[in-house]
Amino acid sequence: QLQLAESGGGLVQPGGSLRLSCAATGVTVGYRSIAWFRQAPGKEREGVSCINWRGDRTNFADSVKDRFTISRDNAKNTVYLEMNSLESADTAVYYCATGPGGPHCPLHAHEYDYWGQGTQVTVSV
Repeated sequence: QLQLAESGGGLVQPGGSLRLSCAATGVTVGYRSIAWFRQAPGKEREGVSCINWRGDRTNFADSVKDRFTISRDNAKNTVYLEMNSLESADTAVYYCATGPGGPHCPLHAHEYDYWGQGTQVTVSV
């Protein structure tokens, strides 16, 4: 059974940085796309970033471009989301998800069939 576990969330001041990790167990995700989504209170879930199975294609929401980077270590079955220049608008629960592999990675939730439990990111003074 494939399971995903996020870690690395927490409280950070505006302008600060955090690195989220998404570790997969049960099944190798080396041939699957991995994505990060987030959901803030009272708002719809939003696609943040994704990376294809080979790690040579990525995708970012306009709101996080040039601030966030995504990478994967297939040997560790883990994907990372490096978040820099954090803003209060980045406050949300962040979820990682995995879906079937392909040349591209979409930022549409329905493309992903396994989800983690989420990790809280709070950006505040």
